[in-house]
Amino acid sequence: MTQTLTDTSPRRSLWRHRDFLLLWGGQSVSEIGSSVTVLALPLAAVVLLNASTFQVGLLTAMSTVPFLLVALPAGALVDRAAKHRLMMWCDLGRLLLMASVPLATFLPGMHLTFLHLLVVALLAGVLTVFFDVAYQSYLPVLLERDDLVEGNGKLGTTQSFAQFAGPSLGGVLVGALGAARALIADAASYGLSALSLFLIRTPEPPPHPSRKESRIRDDIKEGLHFVVGQPILRKVVGCTGTSNLFNSMLMAVEIPFMVRVLHLKPGGVGLVLTMAAVGGMVGGVTAGPLAKRFGSARIIWLAPLVLGLPAFLAPLATPGWGVLFYPAGLAFFGMMAVVYNVAQVSYRQAITPHDLLGRMNASVRFIVWGTMPLGALLGGAVGTWLGLRPTLWIAVIGSYSAVAWVFFSPLRHLRDVTDPV
Repeated sequence: MTQTLTDTSPRRSLWRHRDFLLLWGGQSVSEIGSSVTVLALPLAAVVLLNASTFQVGLLTAMSTVPFLLVALPAGALVDRAAKHRLMMWCDLGRLLLMASVPLATFLPGMHLTFLHLLVVALLAGVLTVFFDVAYQSYLPVLLERDDLVEGNGKLGTTQSFAQFAGPSLGGVLVGALGAARALIADAASYGLSALSLFLIRTPEPPPHPSRKESRIRDDIKEGLHFVVGQPILRKVVGCTGTSNLFNSMLMAVEIPFMVRVLHLKPGGVGLVLTMAAVGGMVGGVTAGPLAKRFGSARIIWLAPLVLGLPAFLAPLATPGWGVLFYPAGLAFFGMMAVVYNVAQVSYRQAITPHDLLGRMNASVRFIVWGTMPLGALLGGAVGTWLGLRPTLWIAVIGSYSAVAWVFFSPLRHLRDVTDPV
C-alpha cells in the first residue's frame, strides 16, 4: 500500500516552512553536540581511564545495543504516542545523562569511572532509539511526499556538517576543558533541540484508535511483516545492516588507531574526523540532484558501488603525511553513505502508511542498527587479537561487500522506486 497526495496546491519552499526549519535547526545543533560526544566519550575512556581497545569497543557497543534490545517495542509504542512530545522528553533525558559525566569530574566526593561511561552510553542509547524512531516517523507529518527527498537531503547535509564541525569543536573543547567536561556541549545541544521542538505548531494526526486496543506483540509482527514482505525494502535492509556491522568494527578501533598507530593528539584526531566529514556534506547537497540524474532506484546501488571504492585508502594511512589517506577514504565513504541513506529513507517513508511508520522504522532500525553492537564488539576483539590495521582492512572490505544486496535485486532493473517491480 502506498500513500498518495490529494493536495494540488502549489508546493511551499522548505526555506519558508517554519516548522521544518525549527526541526532542522534543532537537529543541526543537537548533531553538532553529539559529534563532540563521538570524540569526547572514547577519549575520556582512553585518556582519563586508560581504557583498553576492547573496552573502547564495549563502550561503542553500549550506545547501539539498545537498537537490538528495545527497537521493536519502541516502534509499537511510538505508533501509540504523540511523536512530537515523545521527542522532547527524549532530548531532556539525554541532556541529564550527558551532564552527569562532567559533574562526576568536579563535584566533591565524586569521580569518573568506566562503569559510569557505560551506563550513560546505554541509557542515552535507549532514549536515542525512541527519538530516532519517532523522528523518522514525524517528518512525513511536516512534509508532503514530494518534499521528503529534499527534506531528508537538508537534514543529511547538516548532519554531515555536524560531523565536520563537531570533531573540530570537540578537539578544541577536549584540549581546553578535558574530555569529560567537553560533554557539556552535547548536554546543551539537547536542551536547544527540545526548545525547537516545543515551538513547532503543526498538528499531528492522533494515533489510530485500533493501536490502543491491539497487543504490542501483534503490532511488532505487523511491522516486521511489512518490512520483510517488501522485495526492495528487504534488500535495502540487508545492505544497510551489513554495512553497519563492518562500519561499527571500524569505529570501534578508529580512535585507538589514530592515537596509538598514527600518533595523533586529541586536536589532530578532531581535525582528521573533520576532514573526513566533508564528504558527507557534499553527499547531502548532491543527493537530490544525483537521484534525479541517475534515478531514485538506481542511485541506491550505484552510490555504494562507485563512491564506496575510495574507502580502501583509509587502512593505508601512516604517521606523517600518510595520515591524509585516512580522511580521504572516509570522506568518500561519508558522501556515499549520505547519498544512499537519503534515497533509501525517502523511499521507506513514501511507501509506508502513516499509522505503520513507527513500526516500519523500528523494524528497520532493529535489524540495521542491531548489527552495530556486534560489529563494535568484533572490532574490539579482532583489534586486540590481530591488531588495529588488519581490523581496518576487514572492516572496509566487509562494508564494501554490502552493495551486493542491492546490486543483485529488483533495483538494478529500475530507474526510480515508483517504477513497477
